[in-house]
Amino acid sequence: MPQTFKAPWWAKNPHVQTILPVMTKPPMPALRRERLELTDGDFIDLDWLSNWHAEAPIVIIVHGLEGSAKSHYARRMLHRCQQQGLNAVVHHHRGCSGEDNRLARSYHSGDTADLQATLALIKQRYPQQPLLAVGYSLGGNVLAKYQAEQQQHSLLQAAVVVSAPLALASCSRKLEQGFSRIYQRYLLKQLQQKMRLKLQRHQSITKMDIAALNTFYRFDDQITAPLHGFRDADDYYQQSSAKPLIAQICQPTLILHAADDPFMSEAVLLDSKQLPAAVEYELWPHGGHVGFINGGTPWRPQYYLESRIIQFLQEHCDVSAF
Repeated sequence: MPQTFKAPWWAKNPHVQTILPVMTKPPMPALRRERLELTDGDFIDLDWLSNWHAEAPIVIIVHGLEGSAKSHYARRMLHRCQQQGLNAVVHHHRGCSGEDNRLARSYHSGDTADLQATLALIKQRYPQQPLLAVGYSLGGNVLAKYQAEQQQHSLLQAAVVVSAPLALASCSRKLEQGFSRIYQRYLLKQLQQKMRLKLQRHQSITKMDIAALNTFYRFDDQITAPLHGFRDADDYYQQSSAKPLIAQICQPTLILHAADDPFMSEAVLLDSKQLPAAVEYELWPHGGHVGFINGGTPWRPQYYLESRIIQFLQEHCDVSAF
């Protein structure tokens, strides 16, 4: 039976659900870093849980925009995997591991090639161990798109997608409205700082006023799209949104959304009646963005996500290593 989620009375505000987890994140578990050299001359970093369990499944964690292994949700999932005796690794997007990537390009919401490189490496090295994955926010869109593109050829036995902006254009507009602009400003400051450093290092990037790119749409139109081969922001959003591809998913995939997510509009929501058999969908009235606090106190909140993620992965993994 799937678990049910209910926000406590003190955490029914979407911004409490979104911000409190950032302020109460657990300590970092012991990790070891591996650098994966990519065929285009760039690299990505993988952070593995230090303790290794032979034959146990491997959980690949795909972080969100400007996230990393240090993000609250990644830390909590790493700790839960550790408790369950599972292997786990954080797949860092380019430039998100604390060191800038080599190329002018970076990462984006639809870039499944780097994830495929990580999965192929792990599958080649550990062919007998089941691969499972969880993607958060931008990483959730990447993971859902990967599952749809690969269909029955996915290297994953199961996947969980959390708070993913499956319709990028509408989410970009949502972040220009009301309190959501605070989140946009916070994330754009990080993206702008990275871009200023890239402008100093890469002559191929057209010089521009980075500060003027003060919405996601403007940043994506002037930076993300041209650096990654898209015509403009609209083309990038159209080609990279996972929602139109969800019907192609063939391997077990759980998608979780909160109706009050301040990063999302109603356009991301899925119709359960139109989903393929492999996809389970949970839409909860509360939960914010990658929050889903379901108990505890404001000082020590408890969370629905890790228990539900483990439950789903366990149900769809063909070993009894949980």
